[in-house]
Amino acid sequence: MSVEVRIRKGEPVERALRRLKKRLDREGVIRDVRAKRYFEKPCETKRRMMKAARFTNMIRLRHENR
Repeated sequence: MSVEVRIRKGEPVERALRRLKKRLDREGVIRDVRAKRYFEKPCETKRRMMKAARFTNMIRLRHENR
């Protein structure tokens, strides 16, 4: 997977870095790298996913009642 950001003429490097970080965040590269930093057992993965699903379901139910 290759992410490329070209620096425009007269553009500061800091702004190009900001665009690169935004693109990496949008594509989920940083999230994947952090998730794969350590090995996670399949049962831990399932537990984490179930916890996230319960949370989103709770939020959805809370907003439906309003």
